[in-house]
Amino acid sequence: MAETDALFFDVDFTLIRPGPRFLGAGYAGTCVRHGVEVDPASFETAVAGAAAMLDSADQLYHDALFTRYTARIIELMGGSGPGVATAAREIYDDWAQHHHFEMYDDVPAALMALHVRGLKLGLISNSHRCLTSFQSHFAIEGLMSVTVSSAEFGHMKPDPRIFQEALDRMEVSASRAVMVGDSLAHDVQGARRAGMRAVLLDRGQRTTLDDPSIPVIRSLAELAHML
Repeated sequence: MAETDALFFDVDFTLIRPGPRFLGAGYAGTCVRHGVEVDPASFETAVAGAAAMLDSADQLYHDALFTRYTARIIELMGGSGPGVATAAREIYDDWAQHHHFEMYDDVPAALMALHVRGLKLGLISNSHRCLTSFQSHFAIEGLMSVTVSSAEFGHMKPDPRIFQEALDRMEVSASRAVMVGDSLAHDVQGARRAGMRAVLLDRGQRTTLDDPSIPVIRSLAELAHML
């Protein structure tokens, strides 16, 4: 891989994973409080069925987009009625709360190893989560030089403008920066449109790539050896 000065990381499903609050039983528990019945076993299928809603045509961050997405998951789990919108909003609001998430085991050591090598690190997230308190909650404060969230900036990945904003704040050129994330469309292809290199983190080995030029890792522990 070419000379690298900076690395940017996606957050959700790259550095952290949702806990039980955002799995089938967690959705069901919220829904029942609002008079909505759903089938927890259909959660994974429902998430897959609703995923296309996040490919926003204008690539702008809208609270309403994510609440509609969450409501669609509930509907695909069998939910209906006026309580769907209320349950969806509660779930969306809780997504910003750090204590509902767990950091992947490989993350702290991998980030520290990259930081010790003198690389600049940053976060680019399609989220309304506070990325400052995120760092303190997960004890990685001092490692990130720049953070950009789509809720704060306005544009979402894969729009190249959010990547360029991160590059500008880091004061690094696109050719010397790498994006690391779990989404081929949002993280990898978006970063490449901005002139950056990108690495796909495929923890579950779920992605089949037609493009052999895209580096793939299964754990962040592999990243330091790749650079």
